[in-house]
Amino acid sequence: MKLAILGGSFNPIHLGHLFLADAVLSSLQYDRVIMIPAYRSPFKLAAKGMEETAKDRLDMLAASIAGDPRLTFDDCEIRREGVSYTVDTLKDIINRYLPYGKPALIIGDDLAGEFLKWHNSDVILELADIVIARRTYSQEINFPFPNKQITNDVMEISSAMVRQRIEEGKDWRCLVPAAARAIIEDRCLYGFCGNMDHNAVKQETIMGIEAAVRENVGTGRFLHSRNTALLAWDLCRRFGLNPDMGYLAGIVHDLGKPLGDKKLLELVKSDGRGISKLEKEKPSLLHGRAAAVLLRERFCINNKDVLEAVAFHTEGNTDMGPLAKVVYIADKLEVSREKADPVLRKICLEETDLDNMFFTVLNDTVSWLRSRKLELSADTFRLLEKMKEKHH
Repeated sequence: MKLAILGGSFNPIHLGHLFLADAVLSSLQYDRVIMIPAYRSPFKLAAKGMEETAKDRLDMLAASIAGDPRLTFDDCEIRREGVSYTVDTLKDIINRYLPYGKPALIIGDDLAGEFLKWHNSDVILELADIVIARRTYSQEINFPFPNKQITNDVMEISSAMVRQRIEEGKDWRCLVPAAARAIIEDRCLYGFCGNMDHNAVKQETIMGIEAAVRENVGTGRFLHSRNTALLAWDLCRRFGLNPDMGYLAGIVHDLGKPLGDKKLLELVKSDGRGISKLEKEKPSLLHGRAAAVLLRERFCINNKDVLEAVAFHTEGNTDMGPLAKVVYIADKLEVSREKADPVLRKICLEETDLDNMFFTVLNDTVSWLRSRKLELSADTFRLLEKMKEKHH
C-alpha cells in the first residue's frame, strides 16, 4: 500500500487538512493518508494547551474521517509524548505499516523553507519522498532536494484562525468538519461557551442518531423528521426550552414508522403504558411510543422530557410537558407537511403562549380526524377535554 503522512497540530482539524489530504490522494495516487497529531510540535514550542488537548484532537480526527477508508490517523506521537520529531515518526510508521516503497511526507510550502533545520533532516530524505503542498503560495517553490509539488488550491484556513474565531465569538463552524464542530461545542473547547445543561444530550450523539434515522426512515420521511426538528428547535428557543432537546425529539419522532405491526406491539410492551383496544387494532398509532423505546434502548437516551415528547406526539397525553407540546405542534405544522393549513401555521406561529398554540393545533387535528370519521384514542380524547377545561 502506498502511504502518505500528514503531520501537524490538528488543533483543531479543519477543512483545509481534509482538502489537502484529498488533493494528495487524487493527484499522486496514494492509497491512504495517515494523519498524525503532534504531542508537542517542535515548530510551536511556545504554543499552549497542546498536551492538554491531545485526547480531544484525536477524537476530532477520528470523528472527522469516519467512513472514509482513504484516511486514517495514528496516535504514535501522542503516545511518545515530549517533542514530536518527524524522523522518529517515519521510522515508527515504516516499521509498523510496511508501506509499498517510501511513504510520502506531506510538507506545507510554509514549512519547506525551514526543512534543513528539522531534526535529522538528512535521514528524513532517506526515509520518505517529500511532497510539497500549497499552503500560502500559488506558485512552485524552490526546494533543493528531490520532491513532488502538487498544485492544490490554497485554502486560507489555519487551526490558529479557527481557535481565534471561536475565542472572539466570530463565525467558525463552516471551517471545520461537522463532527469536529460537535466535539468543540460539547466539550467547550478553545473558549467556546455553549450549553452548560448537564442533562443535555451531546451534539456528537445527536448527529449519530440523526444519521441512523436518515438510514432507516427513507428520504421523504426524513425530510419531514428534519423539518419537525427544525421547527421544534425554533419553538424551544422562543419559549425558553432546551433547543437541542427539541431538535433531537423532532429528528427521532417517526423512527418507528417503518416498523411492522408485530414489531411495534413488541417494542411498546416495555414502556409500561399498556396497549388500548384501538392501538391493538391499529398498531401504527404506536410508532411514537416505539420510537421512544428505540431511543432509550438503542441510543441510551434517558432524558424523560425527550422520551415523552417522542412517545406522545401521535395521540397526545394529559401528562404532556412543554417539550412534548412543542414537538406535537412541530410535527403538525412543519413546512413539508402538505395537509398543514398555511393559515393555521401563520396563526400559530404568531401566538405568544405555548398552551394556546398547542390547543389550537390539537383542535385542528381532532377536527381533521373527525371529518374523516376516524376514532379518537382515549389519550387524545382525555387530553382534548383537559385542554378545553383549561381554556374555559
